[in-house]
Amino acid sequence: MIYIFLADGFEEVEALAPLDLLRRAGADVNTVGIGGNVICGAHGIKVYTDMLDSELTDHSAEMIILPGGMPGTLNLASSKTVSLAIECALKNNSYIAAICAAPSILGDRGLLCGKKAVCFPGFEDSMKGAEILNCGVVKDGNIITAAGMGVAFEFGLALVSCLYGKEKADELFDSTQAKRR
Repeated sequence: MIYIFLADGFEEVEALAPLDLLRRAGADVNTVGIGGNVICGAHGIKVYTDMLDSELTDHSAEMIILPGGMPGTLNLASSKTVSLAIECALKNNSYIAAICAAPSILGDRGLLCGKKAVCFPGFEDSMKGAEILNCGVVKDGNIITAAGMGVAFEFGLALVSCLYGKEKADELFDSTQAKRR
């Protein structure tokens, strides 16, 4: 199971592009609403989640995904459910993926020490101990970080690649490109 955590103020593209790509790849993905099952994104788009955070009893997952956006990132950072999911992912060596401002959640917890990572410009101070790179998406061990909304598609493909291999990610990329004459 893969969980994408959504809290009010999340960046819609950063959550929905990876969700779409993962489901196209055949992944079993649930969106988890923090505090409700209708979550309003940073740009006023309301998303109906698959489950409430209070319904999440099995925190073990093969991957958890934290989209950025404000105040979505702050709302995720203060969620006990998200904290438990991060702890469980660490314990089980599952993938933890975060994009835009959300890598700061991991950095503030010291989880990026000695790791290569990327975040949205301005959040570098929260990336405690990380080697911050200047690129779109970075995978270091079981942690995948991405710079922001502009690389949400690339981020989603990187997540597919982690779970199903580069061939599957390339196949998805090819299937989404318009055929040219």
